[in-house]
Amino acid sequence: MNKNRRKRNCPFTAAGIIYIDFKDEKLLKKYLTEQGKIIPRHTSGASAKMQKQLTRAVTRARHLALLPYVAGYSR
Repeated sequence: MNKNRRKRNCPFTAAGIIYIDFKDEKLLKKYLTEQGKIIPRHTSGASAKMQKQLTRAVTRARHLALLPYVAGYSR
């Protein structure tokens, strides 16, 4: 294991975000892939608490049709 590995900081905590609002589409779209999937925690660097809030916010925004379930669907 590498001892010189730097600890990753949560981008939400660093920005001073306490609660992730499901109505903030700009913020939520940053954490979605081109296909519409939520970026995993090890990639985004979010803490466990904030990743759970992010998942809940994206799900709520999808239910209200603020975000798509699937971004580009072609058959």
